[in-house]
Amino acid sequence: METLLFLPLPRTIKPGNHYCKLPSHAGFFISGIDEKQYCFFSEYIKKIAQKYAKSRWKPDGKNPFFTLVCDRSSGIPQQGYRLRISPNSIKAESSDAAGAYYALCTLRQILIQKKNRLPALTIDDYPDFKHRGVMIDISRSKVPTMETLYNLVDLLSGWKINQLQLYTEHTFAYKGHEIVWQGKSPITAEEVRKLDDYCKQRFIELVPNQNSFGHFHRWLEYPEYRHLAEDPEHPYTLCPIDPGSIELLEDLYQQLLPNFSSNQFNVGCDETSIGRRSIDAVKEKGEGRVYLEFLLKIYQLVKKHRRTMQFWGDIIQRHPELIPELPEDVIVLEWGYEAEHPFEQRCRNIAQTKIPFYVCPGTSSWNSITGRTENCLGNLVNAAKNGIRFGATGMLITDWGDNGHWQYLPVSYIGFGFGAGVSWCLKSNLDMPVEKTIGLFAFDDRSFNTGYFAYQIGNTGRATGIHTTNASSLFISLRESLVEKDEMYRSPNISLWIRTHGIEMAEKHIENALGYLKRAKIENNERILILDECQNATKLLKHACKKARMIIEKYKGKGYQEKTLKKMIRDAEEIIRCHKKLWLKRNRPGGLEESVELLGKFTVNQYKEILKL
Repeated sequence: METLLFLPLPRTIKPGNHYCKLPSHAGFFISGIDEKQYCFFSEYIKKIAQKYAKSRWKPDGKNPFFTLVCDRSSGIPQQGYRLRISPNSIKAESSDAAGAYYALCTLRQILIQKKNRLPALTIDDYPDFKHRGVMIDISRSKVPTMETLYNLVDLLSGWKINQLQLYTEHTFAYKGHEIVWQGKSPITAEEVRKLDDYCKQRFIELVPNQNSFGHFHRWLEYPEYRHLAEDPEHPYTLCPIDPGSIELLEDLYQQLLPNFSSNQFNVGCDETSIGRRSIDAVKEKGEGRVYLEFLLKIYQLVKKHRRTMQFWGDIIQRHPELIPELPEDVIVLEWGYEAEHPFEQRCRNIAQTKIPFYVCPGTSSWNSITGRTENCLGNLVNAAKNGIRFGATGMLITDWGDNGHWQYLPVSYIGFGFGAGVSWCLKSNLDMPVEKTIGLFAFDDRSFNTGYFAYQIGNTGRATGIHTTNASSLFISLRESLVEKDEMYRSPNISLWIRTHGIEMAEKHIENALGYLKRAKIENNERILILDECQNATKLLKHACKKARMIIEKYKGKGYQEKTLKKMIRDAEEIIRCHKKLWLKRNRPGGLEESVELLGKFTVNQYKEILKL
């Protein structure tokens, strides 16, 4: 049993004394599954038996080798299952269709590893959280292709994730608002409906997501919408006292929501900034009260569409006295992305009111280039632990794309995978062998080396010896200005904090991680793409180290060498050329120019500027 890996690791596994040798041909029988779902289940069973065990299975109700029974009276918890592998048969039991599917997902993971000679065992399993979701950012530059989204759904559903959200600010093709999304490659209504169907078949709820208060700058920057800004000079937040704000949202909701079968809706409303146009109302009622009143107007719109409103809880947590005034049927999304985020206190604040809530940690992929592994794992455990303790109904793993979305999708796999584990069963997945598990089930690498690489390269920022929040130290260093008069990124020079020794440690760390990548044995059709993504991300990390060293040398009075600057320009231009090609392998073209412009702004353009001085 020690040789078996699972994602997530089941709650209980009882090993047997023998093995089950799969026949080359066998029958299977399915009972209790809806007629509409029967075809999907049947094809899934045949596919995994053929692909991993080279065994041909077909329906046979008289003498089945494999039996799948879905029985509401079984006593098995919702979404749970029992999987029994005996020397002469395999049986899966559940009380609902989702549990039956998860039994098959577990069987698939055993077949991947043991092929046609399976260990006898009994697995009893069910989740800690009813809702286990992933939210990906499709508004900070990257909008994935439909193929990427379908592949992601397959991956996540196989790990028993059952909710997906696409974070949207301006990347849905709203009619009458073309100016906002033109050139951004938005998701269309038809594409949403197709994705929704694809998700439902795999027991994932596709929850609509449209930020509706703060983070509205992609709209308010246009003259057509500027009049709705709380601060027209810095258009970022909708004005909560302007009736036009609600009128605009009503139009957006009417267009967006009919394309989703979910009865939930994430309206965002995080990181708002009010007190300019609404200054009189804030003085009279207080900032928290003004925020809550607008939130309740949004709530009425959502109820009109017969949905349950989700919203980010950061602003209401600043005014805990107002939490009891929230409607009892909203869902508060308690988010925080550092390992030490105060989930305990904030979950307690909400739990005392009996209002439903999710805990929302993150993958730590954004602002990092290659991730922040240790912070990611700590953040996920912190959220799951306190979510369970205080009765959260769900856990939503967030994956953002701040500042150009420079990280590639595989950087998020550790967060998705480990998050899937601890949200399913915290106790059994706390000690997950992350490198091996992600190596096998995310990268199809039986040598596990890709998993070891992903884990190690994600800790490069820590190797510098500098602790940072919401970003890795080398990402911050990459965005620093080399030109003293340039104020495009105002912050202390973190490169000077890192010092030369820290850069040398980071470079050694990168080389050690690359040793794993050289031994990788990825066995799927994305092998070349994944290796290219890993290589280009690593080149960008190395470039950040070189730039940090340049800053230190300048601080010491040595100045910038023309030969070095020209070499940095060539390196950066090659990284950017590769970044463009890799982007289009998984994503739509909209947003690519924005990402490349930011990358060039902090590399090539700076070096050329210095050469002119």
